Order: sequence, then structure tokens, then C-alpha cells
Amino acid sequence: MDILIVIALCIIGILLILVEIFLIPGLTLTAVAGTLFSIGGIYWAFHKLGTAAGIITLLSVVALTGIAFIYLIKSKALNRIALKTNIDSTVASKDLPDISEGDEGITISRLNPIGKVRVNNITMEAKTLDGFIDENLSVRVIKVTPTQLIVTSNESEII
Repeated sequence: MDILIVIALCIIGILLILVEIFLIPGLTLTAVAGTLFSIGGIYWAFHKLGTAAGIITLLSVVALTGIAFIYLIKSKALNRIALKTNIDSTVASKDLPDISEGDEGITISRLNPIGKVRVNNITMEAKTLDGFIDENLSVRVIKVTPTQLIVTSNESEII
């Protein structure tokens, strides 16, 4: 009966560790439970079956975990759940050619230091380098990047 307990604990532990590695991202309760089940099986073997059986169990658990890990990596078993989508889109706005350095606009929201501005009737995210700028104030574009505008205030009211 003790051998069945050792085998069951070790197999459950190995399965939980493999599930953690291949299916559940991050360190979760599954990894902790798998480790505890494996250690419990090894401890049970040392305590109930003797030192020789404990060493054999320890080496078996390590070897079986390694073999199962290598088998799962080399086999195509996980291809059905693997992400294979290629992302070829960008975040660049099609409106960027309509905005250039030196253009003037107005803040839609407070820039602290990032917010929304409207330049040439185009609303975009903007960043200021010289403090916070309240909404409904005039700004001037000093740099255009693919994802946002860098602006400075045209007015003296910079917070």
C-alpha cells in the first residue's frame, strides 16, 4: 500500500508541475502543489520504505519530470493550444502626415504630462515636456512621433 501512495503522490506532483510549466503562466498554486506532492511522495518513500527506496524514488521523480518535459517540448502535442498569430499591424496613425512641427492646436484634456490635444482638427495623444498644461489652452507641436505628439504651451499659464 505504501508503494501505491508513493507512486500516486509522485505522479500527481509531476503532472501538476508539467501543467504549471506548459499551461498556466506564472508561479501559481499549481506549481506549489506539484512540488509539495512530489516532495511528499519522496518523503513517504524515505520514511516508510527505507533509504534505498527513497533514493530510487527521488531519482525516478527527477528523471520522469525531465523526460516528460523534453517529450512535451519535442512533440507537437501543444501546437493545438499555442499562439501562432503574426501581428503585422502598427499603431501609427494615418493622420500623422497632416500634422507637422510648428502646427498649433488646443488641449482637449489636461496634459499632466500626457493628455489629448486637437491639432488641425485631429485629436491625438500628446505629451508636454515643460510641466502640466490645463485644458482649452493653446499649444504648439515641437515633435511628431508615430504614437503621440510632443507639445509646448503657447500661453504663460503652465502649472
